[in-house]
Order: sequence, then structure tokens, then C-alpha cells
Amino acid sequence: MAPVDADFMARALELAERGRGFVMPNPRVGAVLVRDGGIVAEGWHKVFGGPHAEVECLHDAERKGVSPAGGTMYVTLEPCNHFGKTPPCSRTLLDAGIARVVVGCLDPNPVAGGGAALLRQEGVEVTVGVLESQCREAVADFITWQTMGRPYVTVKLAMTLDGRIATRTGDAAWVSCEASRERVHAMRAASSAVLVGGGTLRADNPRLSHRLPENHPLAHNPQPLGVVVTRRLPDADAQLALLKDRPTRLVILTDAKAAASPVATQLEKAGVRVWGLPRAANGEGLDLAAGLARLRQEARVFALLCEGGGELAASLLGQGLADELVIFYAPKVLGDAAAVPGFSGLTVPRMADAAQLRFTSMESVGTDVMVRLRPAQRPE
Repeated sequence: MAPVDADFMARALELAERGRGFVMPNPRVGAVLVRDGGIVAEGWHKVFGGPHAEVECLHDAERKGVSPAGGTMYVTLEPCNHFGKTPPCSRTLLDAGIARVVVGCLDPNPVAGGGAALLRQEGVEVTVGVLESQCREAVADFITWQTMGRPYVTVKLAMTLDGRIATRTGDAAWVSCEASRERVHAMRAASSAVLVGGGTLRADNPRLSHRLPENHPLAHNPQPLGVVVTRRLPDADAQLALLKDRPTRLVILTDAKAAASPVATQLEKAGVRVWGLPRAANGEGLDLAAGLARLRQEARVFALLCEGGGELAASLLGQGLADELVIFYAPKVLGDAAAVPGFSGLTVPRMADAAQLRFTSMESVGTDVMVRLRPAQRPE
């Protein structure tokens, strides 16, 4: 891999990130057109149903009066090779006279894949695998809902430096700073659903909605579905925001007994979906994978944001369902062993049995530090 190839692909990755929250369930993809050793046009997939990154890049070239013929296109994901909401990008690149295509990673979707092979057959020079791991990271959510039949799950936590999400009395207002809280609202706006446990529902009475400034790019995204995991169902007339304001946008995951109870019947009459889940394979807790699969199949949930609490976060991690962790560390220390930990409920006798993660990014957000992590095993 030539260093210059990596530089151009890195720019394409930056552009791909601009599609976050707008293109689901399509992947985020970026593209740049290079001529005479420099970038002359750029594009990214901007909205679901709209032109793909390669086409946006060609449109940018046209606006600038630049001919793409004989140029090199760098694209983070293999150009699609099928007719969907838009024509195949592979054919568009051929028609534009692109001489070389550099691809970050191949498309895991068997329906859309094959663009690289077609381009080669038509005489285009194709290079695959430039910044491949980074490009696969950029479409990790797409890979999950394409290959696993469930949503991509992000676990978000706001913690003190000693790993506590609330005081011993349950006071969590506020662990993180205002800038971090706005970032979380953007994460909600970019998600199909927001998940909490029953304890969080009862203690915090959350709305699970995004509330962003009018000028924020994601401010007008649809509100996410609210999802609650609890064996203890609330009464249909309980004074809870989710029940009062949007019962038809609420799913409760519970055990089979509670799902067949009169309380569940009353909730369903109010418009709430109450789904019974089997027990987890280890006999402890609910089989969350079954609930996630049903959310994907019946509610078109592609990206799910888990916001609490510590037991639910640990359950997702323990069942191998946490695809990404986003932790906002506040510059605070409680130093209280009885304060609420960020993760709880697992039994881990040896350090070797701990969940293994890897850092993917870290940045300052207001007075906090936001850390992203993913499982140590990269998605295949």
C-alpha cells in the first residue's frame, strides 16, 4: 500500500462519517477523486435513498468543471453492483471513464457486492484493502445488521473517574457536563431505538427522546423507539413519560410469564408492545439476543443505543451483544464503594475471564473525556 493511497483513503473516511445518522440502513461511505496527485472532488452518502458517495463525488467534479476521465476514485466501501434505490455505482464509474478505483473494504452484502470484480473485467485498475481495518470499522454497524440479523448495539455510560454512574442514593444528575449530554442527544437522534432497564425506568422516568438545538444537523430526525427490559411491568396508568406521551412507540422486553399477565394485556390495549423473552443460556436473566432479533425483524431497529443501567450494560457485554461502548468520563471521584458501578451483575473469578475490549478513539467533550471501545475481536 502506497503511503499516498492511505492519505487519500483517510480523507474518504472523514467524509464517510458525515453520513452518520442520515443513511441508515445503508452504510456510511466516503469517496474522493484524485488527479495529478491531488484531490479534485469529494463526496459522501448524504441521505438514505439519495446518491451514493461515488455519484456525489462525480457531481462535485462536474460542479467544479473537472473531468473524471482517467482519474482515480478512492472509496471506503466497494462500489455497489446492483440496482436498488439508485443505479449501480460500478457502472457509473465505468461510464465516467475512471481509470483506477481504490477500495477500502469489500461489501459484505451479497446482493450489492461484486463491483470490484466487474470493474476489473472492464479493464479498470482496482486496488482493494487500503486502510481496510479502519474502513471495516466505519461500516461495523452495517456489517452487524447485514450478517447477524440484529441491531448494532452501542452501550453509553457517563461515569466518574472511579467508574460510578450514580451515588449510593441513586443521584446521577449530572455525572457528565452539558456538552456531553448534547452529544448523547445526537447519539439518540442517530439511533433507531434507545434501551434502558426497569430500574432506570422507575428511578429516572426517562423520555428517551432526542432534544437538540434547532440548528443541529440531526434535530429533525425521527424520535427513536423506546425499549425497556424489565420483569416488573409498570401499570398501564403509571405516571411515566413513555406511557403518557408515546405508548405506541414503546416496546417492553420481559419474561414469558409477565408477557402473559393481565398487566401486559392492559399495556397492549394502550398501544405498548410487550414481548416475552426466553431465559438466557446460562439461566441468568433474559435472552437479550432474542429480543434484539425481534426488534430488527418486527420494528426495523438497525441501531440501538443502550443508556442504562449498570446491570443491563453488563448483561449486554456478558452475552456478547455490546458492539461498541461510548463512555463519558467526568473529572469527578466519589470514592464510595456503595455508589452505583457502571457495570454490575456478572461473576468473573479470574482476570483472564474479563470482557476484552480495545480503544478505538478518545476525545475531549466539554470538561469530560469521551472514549469509544469495541470488542477485542474485530467484526468479520
